Amino acid sequence: MSVFNTTAIEIPTFILIGIPGLEHVHIWLSIPICFMYLVAIMGNCTILFLIKTETSLHEPMYYFLSMLAFSDLGLSVSSLPTMLRIFLFNSTEISSDACIAQEFFIHGFSAMESSVLFIMAIDRFIAVNNPLRYTSILTVRRVFKTGLIFATFCIAVILPFPFTLKRLKFCKKSLLSHSYCLHQDVMKVACSDNRINVIYGFFVAILSLLYLVCISVSYMLILKIVLGITSQKGRLKFFNTCVSHICAVLIFYVPIITLAALHRFAKNVSPVIGVIIADIFLLVPPLMNPIVYSVKSQQIRNLIQTKLCKKHYRWEISASMKVWVTPLYLNTCRN
Repeated sequence: MSVFNTTAIEIPTFILIGIPGLEHVHIWLSIPICFMYLVAIMGNCTILFLIKTETSLHEPMYYFLSMLAFSDLGLSVSSLPTMLRIFLFNSTEISSDACIAQEFFIHGFSAMESSVLFIMAIDRFIAVNNPLRYTSILTVRRVFKTGLIFATFCIAVILPFPFTLKRLKFCKKSLLSHSYCLHQDVMKVACSDNRINVIYGFFVAILSLLYLVCISVSYMLILKIVLGITSQKGRLKFFNTCVSHICAVLIFYVPIITLAALHRFAKNVSPVIGVIIADIFLLVPPLMNPIVYSVKSQQIRNLIQTKLCKKHYRWEISASMKVWVTPLYLNTCRN
């Protein structure tokens, strides 16, 4: 009898969605999505490899860039399983434990990326405001200590999410509104009291907004310093050092702000737009950040070109050796 009197039951699985109305072309959409994931993972791994192996990149700015690449790599890997399952195999079900684990990693790496972008803004401010003392202020030890403190802080902030979700009860309706699990998405389908989730989620959103405000203030201060430089060449030099980071901030925050504005002010808009923007949030930053930094950073660009030229040169030598050795080998065999 207790089974029939229960209004809230434990849902073993949730249902994710692809792009509503375009289910028939999911297999074709999987091609660019797979390509974007491949480029993002290869690009961020390349950045990490170069910074680890090249001593010329052992500087504070590039250490922070490696943290950004690690966060992007984590975001890509966290969303990869469900995105590919939906678009390649049309498999939309996900267990509750897997869903909660995925939302923890997605929110965790997103929080880390916000933190790294904030640290990089402070790094650029110190570089512009006090260039002569830059290396003495941001020593290697301080850089790694700062990274560790912010990573621990992000984990501590996101860690309550899985526990607050586990205490919720879910009704029969378990359809989520994205291609991956998010805290705010999962808590909406709960039929038990989710006030704790709402309050804590709002607190985390305020923290993220605070990061954006701090980044904006740091760039206002940088702009004030740069405009005070009389030399136009000097101004361009300082602007060029900040362009990559400004692009990374815009790439990360524009989809978040757009999605928040849609949920708040455009509730009647097609759900397809919200799903596409949510997918852009996870696909585009890990894809674009390595490209932007490879294009705008001359050191990284030169190193990539050097590595590619060396490989091409080795391939040409091996090919020419093969052409020269093969006839000699055949003549030897004949003799």
